[in-house]
Amino acid sequence: MSSAFSPSRASNRFDATLAAHGVAPLSRRTPTTLQVNMGKLCNQACRHCHVDASPTRTELMDAATVERVLAVLEASPCIEHVDITGGAPEMNPRFRMLVDGVHARGRRITVRCNLTVLFEEGQDDLAEYYAAHDATIIASLPCYTAANTDTQRGSGAFGRSIAALLALNAVGYGDHQGAKAPSDGPAPRRLNLVYNPLGPSLPPPQASLEADYRERLRTDFNVVFDELLTITNMPIHRFADDLERQGKLGEYEQLLVDSFSPQTVQQVMCRDLVSVDWDGKLADCDFHQMLDIPLGAGAKSIFDVDDFATFAGSSITTAAHCLGCTAGQGSSCGGALDG
Repeated sequence: MSSAFSPSRASNRFDATLAAHGVAPLSRRTPTTLQVNMGKLCNQACRHCHVDASPTRTELMDAATVERVLAVLEASPCIEHVDITGGAPEMNPRFRMLVDGVHARGRRITVRCNLTVLFEEGQDDLAEYYAAHDATIIASLPCYTAANTDTQRGSGAFGRSIAALLALNAVGYGDHQGAKAPSDGPAPRRLNLVYNPLGPSLPPPQASLEADYRERLRTDFNVVFDELLTITNMPIHRFADDLERQGKLGEYEQLLVDSFSPQTVQQVMCRDLVSVDWDGKLADCDFHQMLDIPLGAGAKSIFDVDDFATFAGSSITTAAHCLGCTAGQGSSCGGALDG
């Protein structure tokens, strides 16, 4: 990673950009979303992956940490939604322990699924399991063509992804097109797709790209889905390394600075979210987590907190890659922030 976006200089550049636009430093509202990273093990090794996940990684959340997450969730009625990610979170043997526990506590569940994991050993019933737990599926599909998707995710990934989408459609996922998810209560069998750009560019407008995805996937494969989320690639870890090899990292960093959009700042996900890593460490977001940037609220671990509501009003640690969340339409784990 270039020195311009290194954690040691990160906050100055992002905070200076906020100040130049007359925007106050970030602070947290009462958290409503808990994001849980189950580990770095994955059946893929995507070029854009900020987690550096792969089939060779061994970091996995253990049972004691899952139990602690569920205990603090129980004591934190402010948390309405648990967002489960990885790696491929399903490859952690404790994945279903976590999902069962969250479901039993009546909180909404999102699982970030790479689709191809549905064909891994022991995952034959995964689509039905999701449906039985009212889980919203956010599925990564970098493009609606095989060539672009396989370039980013590996040979054959597109074909397996389409087969997985059809399996999810077969159990009722993707039948709510055009209808937004409810603000409270379960949002059963919603299937949202994620688009990441292939190179050093910002995503195109989310609404128009969604229309393109919808038409192509329906026409070519008879696949339906609910929403498309566009997410900006953060210049950290594997994506930053790839850009640096191409000599394009500095160009991309400058694009994020030049594309800063003040109206996105109030909507950035860290204002309402707390992220917990596979080993229990807490962070302001999943990207900070991957760089070991500590939580602005001060608690270091899930074992140091009893109720997430105590984080309300705390400062948020910033880093230069935060400019990726505020560039153009903005970006979060829920897609574009503006428009």
